[in-house]
Amino acid sequence: MTSTHQGLTPRQARRLRMGIAGAAMAVMAVVLVYQLGDGSSLQSIGLYGAAFILCGAVIEMSRRGRTRLGTAVLVAGFVVLIAANWLLTTR
Repeated sequence: MTSTHQGLTPRQARRLRMGIAGAAMAVMAVVLVYQLGDGSSLQSIGLYGAAFILCGAVIEMSRRGRTRLGTAVLVAGFVVLIAANWLLTTR
């Protein structure tokens, strides 16, 4: 008895990760506009800029076929950015 597990093709995986990074950029843009209306600090805006750069890098990695590395960078990068935002706002 054999089971055939159908996963994503490499092309589908690249497109999925590029879509996730693009969606993250769109969500961050909406949150950034909201933050700007609230009069947020320059540090917060800098963190959003870093997040945009991170998402752009992940999209480029996925486009070049480095989907697993791109996913690891995206997850680790967002964890670092969230921790940095928390540390900056608790001071």
